[in-house]
Amino acid sequence: MTYTLPLGWTEEYDGPPPSDSGRYVLAEITPTDAHKEPIPGSILITAEDMFFTPLPASNALELTSYRKDHLQADYKVNLPPSEVKISGHTFHFFGYMSPVAQLYWYVAATEIRCHAVEIVLASRDTKLLQGLILDMNKMELPAETNPVAGGAAVPVCIKDYARDENLIARVDPVFTEHRFNPVPVRIIIDKNGKVAHIHCLSAFPDQAKAITDALGQWRFRPYRQAGKPVEVETGIMFGRAPRAIGHPAGNAATE
Repeated sequence: MTYTLPLGWTEEYDGPPPSDSGRYVLAEITPTDAHKEPIPGSILITAEDMFFTPLPASNALELTSYRKDHLQADYKVNLPPSEVKISGHTFHFFGYMSPVAQLYWYVAATEIRCHAVEIVLASRDTKLLQGLILDMNKMELPAETNPVAGGAAVPVCIKDYARDENLIARVDPVFTEHRFNPVPVRIIIDKNGKVAHIHCLSAFPDQAKAITDALGQWRFRPYRQAGKPVEVETGIMFGRAPRAIGHPAGNAATE
């Protein structure tokens, strides 16, 4: 995605670094005179990898609903959830505020390639927030952007697709050292059930090689849509996954 900075604003953060939690801060944007008090407002753009999020959500809609339903007690929703069009794409939107601090947040979320992308605007000035929402129409977003599940021209996003019932053949990685870090891995499975692409989000080099060597031998049952085989993108966690919020900790795919 490409975001044109509002006039008089600057990017404060250049990311993202590798992450085993699946959450990335893509940009932190503030006015150029942010050193002055009070700061007029801020813009935070994040991406949540829906394959590895510890939250009980599988898409942008569920993530937005979770955020709304789990605000701290001293915050309240002042703009109910709705669908809004931004730059020609559908976003899930809601607003909340702190009555004590008189601070407002506008949250807009959509889904891009199995990630929930959230844009969070914060300010005490609601007119400023409304103007920033209008400025967001200058964004350029991928064609497959969708608030729920991506588009038809790219692999279908399916969380936890690498389950036993979908596997025909599996070879576990052979690690030269026993480490205790979680290793999240995103894979693309082609129409014939072969692993066509492997991306280790965060791993030591020896771990990445062992996992890549093993995954190259995995075979899946082809996934079908409308009777035709299609590519699938999914995630696998090697090692012990971080504890999921609202769920008991799951076992590792392999140690």
